[in-house]
Amino acid sequence: MKAIARARMVRCGLIALLLGLASCSGSSDWVQFRGAGGRGATSTRISPPLGVKWKFRLQLDGRTLRSFNPPVVKADTIYFGSADGNFYALDIESGYMDWVFKSGAAINSVPYADSEYVYFGSQDGKAYALTRDSGLESWNFPTGRQVNSSVERYKDFIIFTSDGGESFFLNPEGEKIFEIPNPVWYNHTFQMYDDVMYFAPGPLSNPHSFGPYDIKEQRYLWVLENFGFNAVWYSFPAIRGDLIFFSTAGFDGFEWNLAFHAYHRVTGREVWRYEDFSRWGASSPDLEALFLRGLDLLDFMAPSVWKDLVIYSGGDAVVRAFDAETGAIRWEREFDSPVSSAPTVAGDRLYFGLLGDELSSGSGPQLICLSARNGTILWRMDLEGAILSAPVIAGKRLMFGTDQSIFYILEEVF
Repeated sequence: MKAIARARMVRCGLIALLLGLASCSGSSDWVQFRGAGGRGATSTRISPPLGVKWKFRLQLDGRTLRSFNPPVVKADTIYFGSADGNFYALDIESGYMDWVFKSGAAINSVPYADSEYVYFGSQDGKAYALTRDSGLESWNFPTGRQVNSSVERYKDFIIFTSDGGESFFLNPEGEKIFEIPNPVWYNHTFQMYDDVMYFAPGPLSNPHSFGPYDIKEQRYLWVLENFGFNAVWYSFPAIRGDLIFFSTAGFDGFEWNLAFHAYHRVTGREVWRYEDFSRWGASSPDLEALFLRGLDLLDFMAPSVWKDLVIYSGGDAVVRAFDAETGAIRWEREFDSPVSSAPTVAGDRLYFGLLGDELSSGSGPQLICLSARNGTILWRMDLEGAILSAPVIAGKRLMFGTDQSIFYILEEVF
């Protein structure tokens, strides 16, 4: 899940992407938000140093992007939506555009691809299913509200959420099976696991809450009261065994209040909680502006789960790795400027963005690679702009976009 707990949330970020790419390496699918299981990790090992295989500057009149929805990759094709209302399919080997589909407004949702179709939502208030091979519209489903959520196919359900509307459960033909009211949450993301939606918008009797919803029995297993978190942000969750992990953040005008949580996913028992104040290294950022920047990112503060660790970045200037069972800090790494993106683990390498602060630290935005085992810095790469959403891994390729409208594709340097 990623749910934004702001009833008045206005999605003002401009998300756009255009890329081409040639590669001789084998491919691997990345078909949903945060990858397989939502854990922000892949067993594919990508080791630095990495070189730029290809990069492209978006034509956005010099505007700085506030958000960037990562693409999905299926069978050597990259799929993504854009602020121009277009949904694109590009051949990952040649970089040529296979097809383009025009929706009625900007597309800010995270798509999902299966063997035949790719699914996404649009700010025109509809969810779409297009054929993967030709981009022909199979169906659209009107919701009456913007669809800025992640989209997922789980068994015979197509699942997505409209802003301040409903979470919809459709059949593969685009017909509604049932819905859950959603009067509060915007830019909602979620994860399906064992027929349970982690996390669904809470019941109408308590609309500011959220919890796991059993889609077979159509009932909540348990409900989290958000007033107990002192937060306005609740990250996308990750699951390892019987535990579910997520983070929360609040801003009181002086500092960020951060918390990292583990719950038993079936009973709702809190297993551990780690609370901390934000730390900023040598930098002195505008904390309110930086907090608002994070709220436009779908995977802001989402964890990566690797072996027995749960790892967070994308909040302050610290990357924290917790023991998944106990919540004890296993390692942490503090930088001289804020971290700009959630992490992705490739093999045993952790990749994420650093915002940079040329005044205090003398360096601009960077891609950082740490050892996931102990947090040792293995490699840095200077970038044109700060990475927004976490890098996506497709085979031996690593891809991401920056707030300066640059899309990068990197590969190992042999």
